Amino acid sequence: METAALVAPVTALEFLQDAFLLTGEGPVLTVYSLQPRPKACASLSLLQNYRIHGIRPRSLTAELSSILGPNSYDIVVFGGKAVRLVKLHVDLQNGEHLCLEILGPLMELQDWALDVRWLSGDKHSLLGVAVAHNSALLLDIKTGNALLQSSCLEGCLLYSALLLVHETWDDTILVGGTVFNQLVLWKPGAGGDESSDSQHKAPVERRLLGHSGVIFSISYLQEKGWLASASDDRSVRVWDVGALGGPGGKCGNLNPACLRVLYGHQARVFSVCLSSGNVFSAGEDGACLVWDWAGEGKVVRTLKGHKAGGVRALTISLPKVVCIAGEEDKNAPWSQSKFVVCTDHGTVYQYSDGQWEMVWRGTTDFQSYCVMETTTVSVKNSTDKVNLCAVGNLSGSIHVFPIAHPQCGILLTGGSGKIHSLIWHEAKEKNYLLASVAEGFVYRWCIEVELDGNSSLALNVNPLPSFLLPPCAKRWLTAAVCLHSTSQGLLWVCGDRRGSLLLFQEGGKLRQNIRDGKRIHESSPTGRKQTEDEGVEAEGNGSGGDIKTEMMEDRHPTLNPLSCLFGVHGKQGVTSVCEYQGLLYSTGRDGCVRVFRVNPTPPEQPEEKSDENKGDLQLEVLRVQRACKGMEWLERILFLESDITLEEAEEEEERTENKGRETRFAIIGFHAVHFVVWDPVRQERLFSVLCGGGHRSWSLWPSHKGFWPGYGALVFIKQGAVMTSQTPGESIGGKAGGWGLREGVHGRGIGCVCRLGMIRGIKSENQTSPRDLAETEGMVEGGHWEVVVTGGEDTSLTVLAIRPHSGSIKVLSVITDHISSIRTVTAVTRQEGGGQSQKQSLSALLVSAGGRAQMQCYRLLVGWDQQRLAPSCQVIQVASHRLDEHWERRRNRHKTVKLDPETRYMSVVVVDEKPDCVLLALACSDGALRLFSVSEGKHQIDLLWETFYHQRCVLSVAACSLEDGKGQRYTLLFSAATDGKIAVWDLTDASSLSTGTQPIPSLDIHTHQSGVNSLAVWAEKQGLHKGGCLVTVASGGDDGQLTVSTIRVQYPEDGVIGGSRGTSQISEALSPPNQLHLHLHSQSLAPLAHAAPLTALKLLRPGLVVSSSADQRVCLWRVGSTGVSHIGALCSHVADAAGLAVWEGQVREEEEGDKQMKTSFESEQEISLFKNTAEQFSNEEIAGEVEDGGPVEAESDTGDLVCQTSDEKGGATASKCSDRAESDTVSEGNTERGFRSKKIREKTGWVLLCGQGFQLLHVPNTEMWSARREKDSHRVKVTLQKK
Repeated sequence: METAALVAPVTALEFLQDAFLLTGEGPVLTVYSLQPRPKACASLSLLQNYRIHGIRPRSLTAELSSILGPNSYDIVVFGGKAVRLVKLHVDLQNGEHLCLEILGPLMELQDWALDVRWLSGDKHSLLGVAVAHNSALLLDIKTGNALLQSSCLEGCLLYSALLLVHETWDDTILVGGTVFNQLVLWKPGAGGDESSDSQHKAPVERRLLGHSGVIFSISYLQEKGWLASASDDRSVRVWDVGALGGPGGKCGNLNPACLRVLYGHQARVFSVCLSSGNVFSAGEDGACLVWDWAGEGKVVRTLKGHKAGGVRALTISLPKVVCIAGEEDKNAPWSQSKFVVCTDHGTVYQYSDGQWEMVWRGTTDFQSYCVMETTTVSVKNSTDKVNLCAVGNLSGSIHVFPIAHPQCGILLTGGSGKIHSLIWHEAKEKNYLLASVAEGFVYRWCIEVELDGNSSLALNVNPLPSFLLPPCAKRWLTAAVCLHSTSQGLLWVCGDRRGSLLLFQEGGKLRQNIRDGKRIHESSPTGRKQTEDEGVEAEGNGSGGDIKTEMMEDRHPTLNPLSCLFGVHGKQGVTSVCEYQGLLYSTGRDGCVRVFRVNPTPPEQPEEKSDENKGDLQLEVLRVQRACKGMEWLERILFLESDITLEEAEEEEERTENKGRETRFAIIGFHAVHFVVWDPVRQERLFSVLCGGGHRSWSLWPSHKGFWPGYGALVFIKQGAVMTSQTPGESIGGKAGGWGLREGVHGRGIGCVCRLGMIRGIKSENQTSPRDLAETEGMVEGGHWEVVVTGGEDTSLTVLAIRPHSGSIKVLSVITDHISSIRTVTAVTRQEGGGQSQKQSLSALLVSAGGRAQMQCYRLLVGWDQQRLAPSCQVIQVASHRLDEHWERRRNRHKTVKLDPETRYMSVVVVDEKPDCVLLALACSDGALRLFSVSEGKHQIDLLWETFYHQRCVLSVAACSLEDGKGQRYTLLFSAATDGKIAVWDLTDASSLSTGTQPIPSLDIHTHQSGVNSLAVWAEKQGLHKGGCLVTVASGGDDGQLTVSTIRVQYPEDGVIGGSRGTSQISEALSPPNQLHLHLHSQSLAPLAHAAPLTALKLLRPGLVVSSSADQRVCLWRVGSTGVSHIGALCSHVADAAGLAVWEGQVREEEEGDKQMKTSFESEQEISLFKNTAEQFSNEEIAGEVEDGGPVEAESDTGDLVCQTSDEKGGATASKCSDRAESDTVSEGNTERGFRSKKIREKTGWVLLCGQGFQLLHVPNTEMWSARREKDSHRVKVTLQKK
């Protein structure tokens, strides 16, 4: 068995000559090349079942470099009780081409290794090892023998240790952090090698007291003689210990003093590093703090980038920094930036080079009230750019002028009332000015800047048809964006102060309403010159005169909105609207970002068009993204694209392959008194300025055309003064947030997982980017991505794409709509398109549920991104449901008991799929079993019925679908609770049930002594049992037991019911005559299946199940008529295992005579993980094949699986068992007849285990698995060498 992908806590970090970064993640060592851009170049699994806790490269001397070579590095890796030596080979011509080579076997110690150091003066491979029981070893890394062992006289347990080595073992100093919250210093060379004799044990030389918690990390700075310790008491202490180690093994100052006690972390401090001027610490709060220890020990910088959860490892490399090549800021630097302000006296000032200068002074009409907006435009037929400023007043006048040449300004007239707002918008090299006035009118102009004959600037103005907003309070625009559509003309999407989103159309053949009720078929073309007959009066030559525009209301066309989402952003208004890659994004003061699009109105529903949606186009909201708690005042969004340059983003705008795919973004707004740039995916602040809160004018530098570059400066007005977050003239630049080398999944544990399917990526023909060649190698043919969804305790859903070939992981989308932890998730998946395109896209209806009785439903559209050569995902919100909200809408609710707000959904399963809805069954912590109907077309979730039969917390549910010989379908639902009982429900007519119906189970089975955490159900073929079939239920519980119960199902038309071996059965008199008759046929169990409670149980195929537990083992079981048999156990690197998903892939090999054998993996829907691991199981299948006269696959004629299952942690649909499959069986290595008789077909499996991280395991076949286990067991025990 081999690991295809692993996401686990990073527990070790180490720089290698400032050119590489070494990381330890579980047992895997990964090497990142830092130049020119951080990138993973090599990885290797080293420590088998141990986690890497330390990485120690060997320092290269001149003599050692001649032995190893200039491009080789010896590295020792340790963790737990294991130590291993590897060699890193670097290609000098290509620094990114790295290779890791294992040197020698895995060495197992008799105690936990806390620190390992190379002896610098040793030409041989000798290591000093500090172990947990305050001892030290001198280890020969090549032979695996311990040459010396020394113990301290104080033989207590250590939580951390630091070895300070020099040339010889006698010079070594060990600093240990004891379980008694102390630091002890002693010399391993002072004690003998007979550690059992107290006379030969080394005494404690120094003892440092002060911490009130255990010590997790120790760091020493030799040049200053400082020692830093990080503790469980949330503090970091810096000690003046003096010179430690070196020739003679110096022990430093006799009475070390504590220089600083640094408090700043919100939780335990796990790691600390020292530099000459700073202290770096990282802890359980997920933050890395930089302290200026000399300046009163204050925090000078807080580095955040990790999600909730502890930062376990920290390393620094000084003084060099990573330089990112090829990135230049096209914006003017902050030191040369200019900004413009307008005073309440109607005067415009510009700040430049440290000086304020007056640009324009308005007339008396502009002194009492004015509104100002600026933009940058290009001069026509020139490469120059100018800044335009527009100022409006109370009387409807708008003055537009270039800031550098205010004398060239023009005066526009928009009605006779107050100018509520001005909006500049640039689209297709044209600049539009929109002015909102009284009575909901929005006047528009297209403004161009050109050079006249005297080489002076001139403004050319073309008036456009005005917009008319729907009647409401606060009737003016606050945001607008123009969409270009060749078939529909120009489309404008606007947001108003009432919180509505509006769609206008200009041009095209769509009929528009005008104010007098007449219809016009074609509006005036955009940008053409209008004459005086059209209501425009021009005066002056445009170089210094006035141009007065009069809109004739009875003759000028006014456009009404085609579609209106009234008050979608609440009553506080829309603050911004923007468009990117075919999707629209809007923000408002309701704390939400809405992602929406323009869609044609469905032709089958023309009568449903309201007065607000009169056209053939409508706005459709796809999803809603909330900011952090308390951040309600949102201003706009900036897109986050760290892996794509701005030039590529502009080119991508012209592409059509990736239209309609959502992009990651940051939210800009006000959180209390701070201006914040918030990342909703990482749940962290990217930028924050204390400004006093909202209701103020502000501007953020730089713009980057809507992208967040990772740094910025804020200019804002506070109490009548212009203030900046950075001093003007300073240099600002560089990515403040650092680089994400590896994407995280969840900050806390993963509770559930569901696999959606597989998509295959095809390299684009026009993709020639050099940096993508390495990433796309092998992707053109045979490469595929597995798409899964995980739900965690951090209340988020994450859509992931995993590429098993390389182990790379791509986070496609993060959904943060849940208000509590997510306990269960399931999906109904279908492939889209046909042929080759079917493998490049899939669609899934995803349902997630968890705490606070909350359920969310989404439509996920996963496709292939041709620009980035990776999968992409679009999330569409379908519906949501909460029990407490449902209770509030009930009639006569005063007569019922209010639902417990702490009710949790524990498990969900798809019971049935119908054309118009999907039926779901949910297990609830309040003892109820509830059945819901999800209608995607109506965007609603309805509660059909509920029952409190269990009267205890219901932990798991599963479903099974049966079909008799006449084609009649039946549905069974299985529910299990904390009392160890399983109830079986007949839900054949579930859709006809109502909330007033009180169903009763058809069968009740006692299986466990305590709670039943997971169920796996499948049905045997009906042909073996006349008039019925056998349904097998495998269950895993808190008692660590695996129980298999077989139920005999008798179809109602047979009438005769066979005997039952069970005693726990509901009376037949309670069941109607047309329902199924169920009896317990047999029961078998494995009492000690795991050493801890079973957390998940999955069906691989009928008769083969896999289980997981908190004991970090994945076990494979064969379930047959003779009982339950254990086939094999696999060790996992995932702690607190909770979610499990398994599926099957096929390895197709060409004919036996073909020397060049092609192999490709094709994933199938969730059925199986392992190949037949028991030889007798395979023989039974082969015998079944021979008896049937040919191979039979477990697929129907339509491609649907004949036998499927789904359980509480997310499966596809309810299982099916049909009479058409009487002779069906899944065959391993089946041989096809005829012209394909020589082609061999093998099956391979995948298992995805989730908990504190996740691990994707690949099992090719039994023989290879056994061979790997024997190979991995090659390890040696480290023993003390006798003299």
